Amino acid sequence: MSDQWVAVLSGGLSHERDVSLRSGRRLSTALRSVGLTVEEWDADSSLLTRLREHRPDAVVVALHGGEGENGSIQTIFEMLRIPFVGADSHACRRAWDKPTAKAELARAGLATPDWVVLPHSTFRELGAAPVLDAMVDRLGLPLMLKPDQGGSALGAHVVHDASELPAAMVGCLAYSETVLAERFVAGTEVAVTVIDTDGGPTALPAVEIVPERGVYDYTARYTAGLTDFHTPARLDERATAAVADLAVAAHKLLGLRDVSRTDAVVTPDGTAHFLEVNLSPGLTETSLLPMAIEASGQSLGEIYAALIDRAVARQAGDPQ
Repeated sequence: MSDQWVAVLSGGLSHERDVSLRSGRRLSTALRSVGLTVEEWDADSSLLTRLREHRPDAVVVALHGGEGENGSIQTIFEMLRIPFVGADSHACRRAWDKPTAKAELARAGLATPDWVVLPHSTFRELGAAPVLDAMVDRLGLPLMLKPDQGGSALGAHVVHDASELPAAMVGCLAYSETVLAERFVAGTEVAVTVIDTDGGPTALPAVEIVPERGVYDYTARYTAGLTDFHTPARLDERATAAVADLAVAAHKLLGLRDVSRTDAVVTPDGTAHFLEVNLSPGLTETSLLPMAIEASGQSLGEIYAALIDRAVARQAGDPQ
């Protein structure tokens, strides 16, 4: 790859723009450190012109949220036949929608917290109070509210008392027209990165997440010192294997490729419960994927350089 150059795509217009820019800068530095020529591009109205006039040998998507993970930007690369790291557009659409991903894994017999999905229109048409009452009757308390699509825990709230529900719903609906309500599962929160290798999808050491305030929200994710991390996670051998198997299963069942990160909770009985999967994991100073790579004895630049090689080879072997 030393004689090729790579575009790292970051920024964009989602709520996670600032985080994406930080991820893009860190990834670009890591790739340059292993000898690649890198340009950092923003995902703006000039992107298509740039792709046509200054075609890169490969693109690495460091966009978080929205266009970067819902299959839209991947469709552009597929139409232009430009190699890119990450899942194809069809898999992105399936995994980006949290209820769809949960249903896929539940059908395969994997554990995931019980849930319901309700659009904003239901609360307007049927009245918020009776719908919220029915939600509590169905799932109990505490429960987790989150947008059906999105990342970085934006709009996510843990609700311990029914009186907290209206405000939590308003906060959630600020980021999406549809709410995913899950039964809250207490346990050890972990994140497991999966990397595609010649031997197949491989789980890196799990990262255990211990937020100072008890909730791994946006502030806890991106403010140094507000969360303690343990890599590898402080799990016994059986639970360690369970979360690794869960992450690899999610990667395969959802048709993902190259890299993904599964968020899960391990209950005291050792069961790993799937929460969601991330298609473009963060790469900032406080992000989980770089911690997992470091714990595995590898470097961010080496891992992504290998994924770029895979993307280029994949495109070269595409007969279409």
